[in-house]
Amino acid sequence: VQLQASGGGLVQAGGSLRLSCTASGRSFSDYNMGWFRQAPGKEREFVVIIRWSAGTYYADFVKGRFTISRDNAKNTVYLQMNSLKPEDTAVYYCAADPRYQGTIDVEYDYWGQGTLVTVSS
Repeated sequence: VQLQASGGGLVQAGGSLRLSCTASGRSFSDYNMGWFRQAPGKEREFVVIIRWSAGTYYADFVKGRFTISRDNAKNTVYLQMNSLKPEDTAVYYCAADPRYQGTIDVEYDYWGQGTLVTVSS
């Protein structure tokens, strides 16, 4: 599976962005898809997961602001980010795994290249 993330950019605080992650290969619908982020000088952290069953789990700091969804017909997962804050500035990575459904980044087998989100104050 190859993952291609896109949609990052520069936005003012309070604004919105939608990230996309498109997968190549078969059986996308069987994969658990996660988003992680890494801010400058910090470790990569879990943001959200959407499981193959469409169940979701969000990190507390994005609950009520970010929404993950998937379109299996397009092999794509989306991350709608609203009410963005300067502390959301980071490189956002999508990840995929056919079995793992948790929040630990090293457990995911496949990764996209990352897309930069910059939120200005």
